[in-house]
Amino acid sequence: MKALLSRAADGPETLELADVADPQPGKGELLVRIQYCAINYPDVLVIEDKYQFKPPRPFAPGSEVSGTVEAVGEGVEGWQVGDRLLALTASSGGLAEKVAVAANRAFKVPDGLPLKEASALLMTYATTIHGLLDRGHLKEGQTLLVLGAAGGVGLSAVELGKAFGARVIAAVSSEEKAQVARDAGADDTLVYGRAPFDKDASKALADQFKAKCGPEGAHVIYDPVGGDYAEPALRSIAWEGRYLVVGFPAGIPKLPLNLTLLKSCDVCGVFWGAFTMRDPKRHQEHVATLFRLWQEGKIAPRVTETYPLERGGEAIAKLASRGAIGKLVVEIG
Repeated sequence: MKALLSRAADGPETLELADVADPQPGKGELLVRIQYCAINYPDVLVIEDKYQFKPPRPFAPGSEVSGTVEAVGEGVEGWQVGDRLLALTASSGGLAEKVAVAANRAFKVPDGLPLKEASALLMTYATTIHGLLDRGHLKEGQTLLVLGAAGGVGLSAVELGKAFGARVIAAVSSEEKAQVARDAGADDTLVYGRAPFDKDASKALADQFKAKCGPEGAHVIYDPVGGDYAEPALRSIAWEGRYLVVGFPAGIPKLPLNLTLLKSCDVCGVFWGAFTMRDPKRHQEHVATLFRLWQEGKIAPRVTETYPLERGGEAIAKLASRGAIGKLVVEIG
């Protein structure tokens, strides 16, 4: 089969299309013929050995796929050849024609939902539903501030925030992205400048956040960006608000902890991958909720660009440059 391989710790331009042996499903596994692989920020990190998991080389990056079952491993029940699914790999293997996945990390895609968009569901919407409900305890009528609101994770927060009855403020880096966030249902938008910020620029951005969030502030802040955007956003948080730490494409911020005392607020990590392993039952409930919301038209994964397998490195490079709107997907089957 064909696979796009990382042979050394380096950038996406070094990925190599090669022929490799077909994988075989082990006990408790499904062999998936991949049709689509969504690109996510961990794919940027894993090929440079900057991710918390380091698969042995050579490996194909990509951990979120959709396709059909080609073979069923020993001990697997409830699946048959030809079933449509979406699945998480064990941190790599998605940019290939086939992959073996644990059956308990795969979900049948309901009839009528397209496989291309299904490939873009789990690592964005499932991360976000866990963050907003389990960590952020978002309630109807509260204000949700979303940073990086036009990316795949950010758009999922806009849509799910609206589905759960929140007032959503979408913060983005351009007017084009602001329109995308408004189209996804954001109640208001804020266009911020490009970091780094000096002290005056940081204060000015904090004032912008406060003005948009209103006198009470943001009850929940969803931050998949980090960097110099974090402190100004935290300054706009409501009393006993929840600041959700999701990712750091702009860098790992250093927050002044006196702000958490003054606002009696919580800074909460959202480590979705670990959550799925520690509480698989709750994770399955979340995925069932996402399928229902999708079928009801309340969410809709946005695939904005599709690449062939041999150009999968370009998709990773575009995500790394923070130029992506919505989700980028590699079409394989």
